[in-house]
Amino acid sequence: MGHWFYRNITEPGKLPMLLALAAFVVTFVVTRSITRLIRAGRGPFRNIRPGGLHIHHVVPGVILTIVGGFGAVGSGRHGIAAPVFAVLFGMGAGLVLDEFALILHLDDVYWTENGRKSVEVVVLTAALMTLVLAGFSPLGVNDVSPGERQDRASFITTMAINFCFVLIALFKGKVRLSVLGIFVPFVALFGAIRLARPDSPWARRFYRKRPRARARAGMRAYRHDRRWSAPRRRLQDWIGGAPDKLPVRRPRS
Repeated sequence: MGHWFYRNITEPGKLPMLLALAAFVVTFVVTRSITRLIRAGRGPFRNIRPGGLHIHHVVPGVILTIVGGFGAVGSGRHGIAAPVFAVLFGMGAGLVLDEFALILHLDDVYWTENGRKSVEVVVLTAALMTLVLAGFSPLGVNDVSPGERQDRASFITTMAINFCFVLIALFKGKVRLSVLGIFVPFVALFGAIRLARPDSPWARRFYRKRPRARARAGMRAYRHDRRWSAPRRRLQDWIGGAPDKLPVRRPRS
């Protein structure tokens, strides 16, 4: 166990990734804690509004990401500069992805229902970075034997098959499975062989003249969402805070 941990986590080549992941997670947790205090009106923290303009934390996040990214490219993987720029990059990525929903919608949706997308992206990014640290390689390259690495045809075929699984899962509306399948191939295969979600491009293309398939896909999606939607929302609320409740609109008398 100790040898595996040293080989996959603490070896010098992976130290910058470990520091970037730690900085990413810590920055997100601290940022969410501060924003929740601001929202509740507690503590000394307030929104930054120079000249009446609300400066979102995605702005310093972009700056840190650029500095850390270009610095890491120029410094290489070894030396004191690499860990420093890795920390800067992780901090910047945490600030940027914390407001991913704002960038996506081009609107301040931080405490709305749409703002949950930021939490989902942050959790998914942290999970993928952890997989990389654990030794997983994109598209199952880590499963290729040394002999197959020397055989270019086998190597390309393995990557192509795994990539097809990822694409099929993505077209079927299984976004999370397709992203995880980039690093864990059997996950993408599971998403590829299952029924597509009813609102996915795959369903619109191949279920158009198959009413039974459409009905089964709709029922399966309904059961899945009914089972997992509430626990997922509670987890998102625990991590990032519950969104604002929209006021109930009453009909005019």
